[in-house]
Amino acid sequence: MLLTGYGLREWLTILVVSLLLALAAAWFGQWWAVGLVAIVCLSLLSFFRDPLGRKPATADARDFVSPADGTVSAVFTVDTHEATGGRPALIVRIFLSVLNVHINRSPCDGDVIAITHKPGKYLDARTEESAQVNESNLIVMRTASGETIGIRQVSGAIARRIVCPIGVGTKLARAERFGMIKFGSTTELILPHPERTKSLVAKGDIVTGGVTILARADW
Repeated sequence: MLLTGYGLREWLTILVVSLLLALAAAWFGQWWAVGLVAIVCLSLLSFFRDPLGRKPATADARDFVSPADGTVSAVFTVDTHEATGGRPALIVRIFLSVLNVHINRSPCDGDVIAITHKPGKYLDARTEESAQVNESNLIVMRTASGETIGIRQVSGAIARRIVCPIGVGTKLARAERFGMIKFGSTTELILPHPERTKSLVAKGDIVTGGVTILARADW
């Protein structure tokens, strides 16, 4: 199991603490406790797993793959959005539980032209309100077609640290890693021209980051 460098501090701490607890338990002959520590350690480390070998389901520039693993919690349109220059947008919202991979991936090839971090609350990511008021980080990208799209990382009640080490000017390839949200959270894909953008998923669908096609654009 490969562990992501985005969570290096956390998983190293987990390993060290687990090792010390296991040694202490073994010293006192409490082998059941050693087994319990090992199970808890592996469970915590799984939060930082980073699967290898993922390939997008398409190379078509009109298709946008999922920026996260999880369950589609909403698909809707808005009359205006900052990621699309104040124009209407189609939004696909994905809920990441504590059991999902938490790495975020680029939905397409493009250049990062803006990153906006907004402080906020830490409500349960499963609620509708959380997507509106929780801490968030909006990455705006310009695609090869010249249009702008957005990927928004939203924190949750447990996920209180958004990781986004990229900056303005970064070039991202389709499915390339660009950060993570630690523990349960929400990720949104924001696309322009909703009248010419077809969602290929619906609420309740399970999606895989960097692989599943969320939408197809006719622009």
